[in-house]
Amino acid sequence: MAKFLNTSATNYFLEELIKGAKDRLVLISPFLKLNDRMKELLEDKNRLKIDVRIVYGKSELQPQEIEWLKAQSYIRTSFCKNLHAKCYLNESDAIVTSLNLYEFSQINNNEMGILIRREDDAELYKDTYEEAQRIIRISDEVRISMERVSTVDEATATSDSADATDDEARPSGNGPQKLSTSRIAQKHGMKTGEWLAKAVAVQLLTADNGRHYLTPAAKQAGIEFVAKSKFGPYFLWPEDFIF
Repeated sequence: MAKFLNTSATNYFLEELIKGAKDRLVLISPFLKLNDRMKELLEDKNRLKIDVRIVYGKSELQPQEIEWLKAQSYIRTSFCKNLHAKCYLNESDAIVTSLNLYEFSQINNNEMGILIRREDDAELYKDTYEEAQRIIRISDEVRISMERVSTVDEATATSDSADATDDEARPSGNGPQKLSTSRIAQKHGMKTGEWLAKAVAVQLLTADNGRHYLTPAAKQAGIEFVAKSKFGPYFLWPEDFIF
């Protein structure tokens, strides 16, 4: 029989579920944002080589969190469009709840959930597990990363002296042409800084200490990061890109 969980119970049993995972751990939550306690728990699972799958619909990771996640070899992440479900399970227990992953340990919120134990209700656990697997199947697996480039480097890479037909600005090939940030901003009557700020606002980029980072959504939109060139690092945008 499923057990009802209030806010504090949800936090408690979620931590126990993560700690108790011996074979697999699935975390499904619309928002991907990790606090220190969650990172500590997941880092321990990675150390034990437990297969961890995180499915999310929106990432709010900071650059430092991304670097941490990239170092966890046994944690895989998947992006699921229009995700609203919150479900956490290991090989023996499952929790279906209103608690987002980033809200874990925030006991001031008002949350509810149910705990499903496989040994007590195998059919209900099976239904929950199969739906979690379906969500994983329709999700796109991504390796969380955000390439970075400084605003100064971006301006240097796309200065007015750069030839608009240079291969660094318009890569050759059969695919669509791409423009550097300054050129696509100019095309839309904007300054480079304004374009970057708008990209941050719609979560195609994040900004940290004057540097900009590509998000998974940016890569899906065809935005590229060029790390090495005679102009320095910069971004390339599809020529027909619009916000």
